[in-house]
Amino acid sequence: MAMSFGFTAMAEEGGVLVMATNAEFPPYEYHEGDEIVGIDAEVAALIAEELGMTLEIEDMAFDSVLAAVQSGKADIGMAGLTVTEDRKLSVNFTDSYATATQVIIVKEDSEIASPDDLGGKTVGVQLGTTGDIYVSDEEDVTVERYNKGFEAVQALTQGKIDAVVIDSEPAKVFVSENEGIKIIDEAYTDEEYAIAIAKDNDELLEKVNTALNTLKENGAFQEVVDKYINEDSGEDETEAAAEEAKTEAVTEAAEAETEAVTE
Repeated sequence: MAMSFGFTAMAEEGGVLVMATNAEFPPYEYHEGDEIVGIDAEVAALIAEELGMTLEIEDMAFDSVLAAVQSGKADIGMAGLTVTEDRKLSVNFTDSYATATQVIIVKEDSEIASPDDLGGKTVGVQLGTTGDIYVSDEEDVTVERYNKGFEAVQALTQGKIDAVVIDSEPAKVFVSENEGIKIIDEAYTDEEYAIAIAKDNDELLEKVNTALNTLKENGAFQEVVDKYINEDSGEDETEAAAEEAKTEAVTEAAEAETEAVTE
């Protein structure tokens, strides 16, 4: 993992802006071959360009992203990060750049039709996400935590859990590529995404906010969003993300089977 040496020292022409992410969150960040792509990845690259820098992306577990920003191992965190009061205690956030919705995925024949129906159920979430935080606050709900969102969806399709709570855009990808599951009509929560920056780095916070607002004003930001989320232009990206997830799942299953046989 790359080390950051403070924004002032790096901000010369040709400097590196290190972004911490968890590339398991299509269409915001995901693997396409050896490359990390998605809305956050492209927006971060444009921000770095505005700052006269180049972007370096560090992929890690979701619950390590804020810690990397806090410790200075990364300059910014972008991983579909929802702004919460608890997170504000450890990092600063830029202006919001997206409104997100937490949704509930269930099997098509499920009796769960609203968030009120989760009582007594087992719900899958991605570790450390706001879905994890919110569901953990529910009474009479058993929470199953997974390192990756698609692992929770897999568990749902296999009948191991009753529902998955996850952000709406990756939910659409997972549902489109897995038969027999759906997103219920009623949203679980609404929230805002922003970029995380270390508490003591006011200079970088100001410069990233300025760059982000420039991208919003000149239309570059919306072009990136439209590329990944609009149904027509985003179809290839979401299919690629889902195929990557499926391939990884098959590989992990095969490795587990081989290990079991060996034992």
